[in-house]
Amino acid sequence: MKEEDRKYSKQLLGKTIVSKTGKKFGIVGDIEFEMRTGEIIYVLLKNPTGYCEGLELEKNEENLLQVPFSSVIAVGDYIVISEEDMV
Repeated sequence: MKEEDRKYSKQLLGKTIVSKTGKKFGIVGDIEFEMRTGEIIYVLLKNPTGYCEGLELEKNEENLLQVPFSSVIAVGDYIVISEEDMV
């Protein structure tokens, strides 16, 4: 993984995740990535909202909800995701 990619992934931690329609999902507590390529696979939620818990998202071994990174459409002050792309 390139050094600039490491810096980028660390910047995701602690950001609030919202859908493009404005629904709050929670805060990024950690990330999961492919070891060989360094590609981010999931962002893991800490403090998930009630709305997010109502969705049927997969959980990791630590029981944290996994949001597929492929559903991320923008990163800024917030991480914006497309709910349609989460399946």
